[in-house]
Amino acid sequence: MRVLLDECVPRPLKQELAEHEVSIVQELGWAGKRNGELLVLIRSSDFEVFVTTDQNIEKQQNLSKAGVRLIVLIAKSNKLRALLPLVPKLKEAIGKVTPGEVLHVEA
Repeated sequence: MRVLLDECVPRPLKQELAEHEVSIVQELGWAGKRNGELLVLIRSSDFEVFVTTDQNIEKQQNLSKAGVRLIVLIAKSNKLRALLPLVPKLKEAIGKVTPGEVLHVEA
């Protein structure tokens, strides 16, 4: 799967998803883009899954219309140590999420 990690997700999380083709917003020069613009870029770049810790994105954007598969990581912080315990559930969610769907992954 082609997975994109949002800029609010720690970069080292990429290493935990080695079985996927993972990119990071900053690597693509997309840091600082507004959510709507970012969703357009995701679709035009054929990413299959977008992973974020931004719990507001689904309230601000029409994700079903955008057709983006979104996974929201929910933890006490967006620090790597807080997100690492979510990795097994994240991997499972990547395989299950469908276009336009939002899945929440939490402990």
